[in-house]
Formats: sequence, structure tokens, C-alpha cells
Amino acid sequence: MLELKDITKAVGGATHIHPTSLVLERGSLNVLLGPTLSGKTTLMRLMAGLDKPTTGSVWFDGKDVTGLRVQDRSVAMVYQQFINYPALTVYENIASPMRVKGADTAAIDRAVKKAAELLKLTPYLDRTPLNLSGGQQQRTALARAIVKNASLVLLDEPLANLDYKLREELREELPKIFSESGAIFVYATTEPSEALLLGGNTATLSEGRITQFGRTIDVYRRPSDLLTARTFADPPLNTIALEKRGDGFAIGGKPVLPVPGHLKHMADGPMTIAFHPHHLAPAGRDDSAALTVRTAISEIAGSESFVHVEFEGNRWVMLTPGILDIEPDSEITVHVDTRHLMAFDAAGRAIGTAG
Repeated sequence: MLELKDITKAVGGATHIHPTSLVLERGSLNVLLGPTLSGKTTLMRLMAGLDKPTTGSVWFDGKDVTGLRVQDRSVAMVYQQFINYPALTVYENIASPMRVKGADTAAIDRAVKKAAELLKLTPYLDRTPLNLSGGQQQRTALARAIVKNASLVLLDEPLANLDYKLREELREELPKIFSESGAIFVYATTEPSEALLLGGNTATLSEGRITQFGRTIDVYRRPSDLLTARTFADPPLNTIALEKRGDGFAIGGKPVLPVPGHLKHMADGPMTIAFHPHHLAPAGRDDSAALTVRTAISEIAGSESFVHVEFEGNRWVMLTPGILDIEPDSEITVHVDTRHLMAFDAAGRAIGTAG
């Protein structure tokens, strides 16, 4: 078990990590989700022992390891900007952690070939990293982390430089590999969709603070505050300031949306309603709410379309499957799936989320 006890990190008077406590269990997959500069890499470096917290302590399996060097910990770390030994072959790069431990030749050979097969590196084992593509070099770094058999595996946006097909395959395989070893697996990403694909647990980060931690699907469906909901949304979360009046939401006394069953418990008054772009559609269920909006721009991205619309001074994005080519500055009817509405008070705290 890895436990962060009220750790902080300040550099030159600037606070990079605000007071943070977190417990990660052995065999667990944990995603750090947040935008660039939210503190993901800094938090990983504190977990690994590459940096020491300004205050607080880091514990592993009941032992205070705050002052322990990274070399003396069972840690493997892979960055987006991969690091390999340029003078060694791919085989020797992968084998290096096991050679340092004094593993026998047969065991090294089995482990290297198994990792190489998984990461599609078998044809390149005799090459040096400089004779590989960027994706092949990143796969070499991942293979080295696999054979190290570390207790804590930290992956900092490790798949960003890989092609789409391999990235999808590894998202499925990597959690299985490390969880079977009993390691604590920590994966940093800026992409909410990647967190959902990986599953496990997710900690959402913003400006050096963990805003929520829990099962990934729970954090996504039931964010504790508006900041967490925004962090876990790509394209950006759609929001609108409304007033609840009995069974309806209104703007300036004008009814806008019905109050769905899961939000009827809330007291009347002003609040912010939020929903994801894929819960806004050109056609809807019988119980969805129809709104007339004005289009701004339509973006077609292969098998889906992003339609930017305006409603009562709010700019929203509608994400819908297929090609939807709509002229700008057109009035169209869209449907909000009210089953997925979330509500937040003036301070941004969740007062109603989807079930």
C-alpha cells in the first residue's frame, strides 16, 4: 500500500502540490487525470522518491520511505518523453533492470522475449534505439518497466507517442500485466476518455490539488463539485445558470427545462446545471427536453460531429455520431437527455448528480 500523508511541494515560493493525502492499494490501477500543469508529474515524482515533499510523508507497506532514494525503492517509471540507453540494443535495454538485480540468463531471456512479444518489438531486439521510430522507442521503455517487476509502476502519459491501434491494445493489456504482479499502477493522462477506458480508480487534479478520488466511473458520474466535472469532460462540459421552480428550471421566470426525477429532491433556488456534450443530440427520447438553439460552427471529425451552439447566452457543444453538416447561424432544435443532468450550488458543490 502506498500512502501519501498530507504532503506538499513548494519550489521557490510557488506551491506545486497543496496538502494532499491519498491511499493506493496493491494490485490497483489508479489514474491521475488533469490538464497540463495540474500537478500530475510532480505528484508522481513524490511517489517515486525522485523529489522529496516540502512537508508531509510518503509511506509504503507501513514504512516511512520519505527520505529513501529512488534507487532503494521498487519503482518503475515511464515518461511520455521516453528514456533509453542509446549504446545498448533493444534487448539489452529491456534486460537492464534484471541484469542489475543479478537475474540468471535464462530468466532474463524469457522475460525480455515475453515483453517484446507483447509490445511488438521482437523484430527489433538487435537494433539500437537510434534506429527505431519514436513509438518503438517508447515501447522499449515500457517493456523495460514490465520486466523490472516493480512494486510501484508510474506511467506519465506513456502512450501519447504511439499509433492509435497500438495505443488501444496497450490500454487494455497494461492494467492486466501490472495488476497480476500485485503492483500499484499509477497512470497520468490529460484525456478523460483514456481514464474511462482504463477504469480502476481516478484522482482528478487541478492546480496542484486532488479534487476527488474514487472509482473512475463514480467520479465521472457523480463528481463532488463543478471543477471535478469540468476536469472529467472533453469536449468541455455544457453549463447553464438556472433557477429551480418546482418541477421546472427557468431563466428570468421563463421555463427552460423540466426537473428530472433524480433532481426533484433539491430545494428551489438558483443553481448551475451541467451535462456532457454527448447528452445533447439532434433527436431525442420521448422524455428528453427539446430546445431551440442557434448554431455557431460545425466540425466533422471522421465518424462524429462537434456542433457548437448558443442558447440564452451560453455556448454549448453537441457531440453526435455521424456527419452533421449544419450551416452557421441557423436555428435548430436539439434535445437534452435530462436523465444525465448534474446540479451545483453557487460555491460549485454538487447538489444533484445522475444515478
